Amino acid sequence: MLVRIRNLVKEFDITGGWLDQFRFSGGRIEREKTIVRAVNGVSIDIPEGRTVSVVGESGCGKSTLARTVMRLYPPEAGEVYYREQRIDNLSSKELKPFRTRMQMVFQDPYASLNPRMTLGKILREPVHFHQPKLAKGEVRDRVAAVMEQVGIDPDWQSRYPHELSGGQRQRISIARALTVEPEFIVADEPIAALDVSIQAQILNLMMDLQEEHKLTYLFISHDLSVVEHISNQVAVMYLGCLCELATAEELFSGPRHPYTQALLSAIPRLGKRAGHERLSGDVPSPISLPPGCVFHTRCRHARERCRREIPVLSEVEGGSRVACHGVEEGRI
Repeated sequence: MLVRIRNLVKEFDITGGWLDQFRFSGGRIEREKTIVRAVNGVSIDIPEGRTVSVVGESGCGKSTLARTVMRLYPPEAGEVYYREQRIDNLSSKELKPFRTRMQMVFQDPYASLNPRMTLGKILREPVHFHQPKLAKGEVRDRVAAVMEQVGIDPDWQSRYPHELSGGQRQRISIARALTVEPEFIVADEPIAALDVSIQAQILNLMMDLQEEHKLTYLFISHDLSVVEHISNQVAVMYLGCLCELATAEELFSGPRHPYTQALLSAIPRLGKRAGHERLSGDVPSPISLPPGCVFHTRCRHARERCRREIPVLSEVEGGSRVACHGVEEGRI
């Protein structure tokens, strides 16, 4: 197993200023903090050479999970292992050797590329930082080779990001990740900011690079059609919790969790009548999560146990893992 994520928790303190922490209650002043639990005990295994996708509504914690795995955010609890070595508790200095093996591609290529640097400098910078002993000629050859691999002319190294289209900028972002020859790439909605006509090109490029370089992907997306196309395994999140974990074939052919069923019913299909399952109610606030199953406030199968007891992600028939009392009891 290349990456193992165990019971990962990430919280954000959104209390505000010092004075905002005080509340008047019961005739006395009390100090309170407002905490958002963005990732709530998520466990996922990512096999080498495979693509594991994380899907869910906006705000469910997908991107936070990705950034916490990459240690852009420090976790509050849980463990992350890379090739059986724990990395979530390492210092910045101890984590540095893993940075060449683990890279990230962000959603907005224009925001993630330095507008004051040429493409050549952008691509050479990570190589100089992580492999300072590499000769200038070797760095130059590597950058030119990577640019060719992603479909960008190496003669464009003197250009700036604003001179490129959105699709070309994302190709440069992918090239920057490849310059240090990683094994594992976290792609945080890498095609969401692109035109539909360009999305397929970037997806095909990523799949070709995966085969050529034996890459492993953690792919974050809200586009279920894309996820079905690129994934080997899919994890479904809701309010920071993992609802269902299954192979792409099992998930799209027979979703088990009520939330997953509602998500998949929203995918437009040519030649099929619309059968979108509309969920009742609104998504609860992540500041004050409901007791029991976090989805019970919108679930038509909810029972008293769902309102009291937090479901555990358990394996069901077919190999999927589902966190649902209704599935466990055979009601769904």
